Amino acid sequence: MAAILEVTDLQKHFGGIHVTRNVNFSMEEGEQSAIIGPNGAGKSTFMNLLTGYHRCDAGKVMFEGQDITNRAPHQIARLGISRAFQISSIFAKMSVAENVRSAVHAQMRCSFSIFGVAGRIGVEETERVLALCGLEAKRELVAGELAQGDKKRLELAIALAGKPRLLFLDEPTAGMSIEEGRSTMELVDRLNHELRLTVLFTEHDMGIVFNHARKLTLLHRGEIVVQGTPAEVRANEIAQKVYLGERHV
Repeated sequence: MAAILEVTDLQKHFGGIHVTRNVNFSMEEGEQSAIIGPNGAGKSTFMNLLTGYHRCDAGKVMFEGQDITNRAPHQIARLGISRAFQISSIFAKMSVAENVRSAVHAQMRCSFSIFGVAGRIGVEETERVLALCGLEAKRELVAGELAQGDKKRLELAIALAGKPRLLFLDEPTAGMSIEEGRSTMELVDRLNHELRLTVLFTEHDMGIVFNHARKLTLLHRGEIVVQGTPAEVRANEIAQKVYLGERHV
């Protein structure tokens, strides 16, 4: 199967510090994988390079056979890549439904208004996304007053409104209770299976990682040191020494 994402010899440095070194990475359509590593390993920088928020110093990023290296974030998003959870995209004073509808309008490239003709555009798609994320019953609630788990669901709904084929999630369960985290990852699993949505996430909770990722990539000091299935990475001596041993996985 052809790769939906293919990264070749990716490099990034800030001043004299290399934060990404010769990274080679790929994903197949429908894959659900995680990137792990200690703080400062380069996980966020890697995602920033893939989504256009940092410029690559060298290397290439291909998405569905198209070179997207150093394209602007909005151009990458329109090609079918979305990202959620690093920075909240919620309009706190708007309702849940209005948040999702504004994202639907952005995907349709039309102005958002809760009044007039624009307010009726995208209603069907808005309802579809709300249903996907289990937010129908909370559609009229003010977004800023939602519980943390529901805010995460709303952020995910906003990302899905862009109709992505590849979704990046930055620490999807951060700040959640155990139950909220479990529920959020069950939703991610369902979207992956039902929509064949390709998902790449970062996460410090190794219970979440080993229960929900089918492939793991361990970054250390900007380099990939181990890749494989959860079982392979768990058993790897380098992974144990660099990261997993101290976490008692």
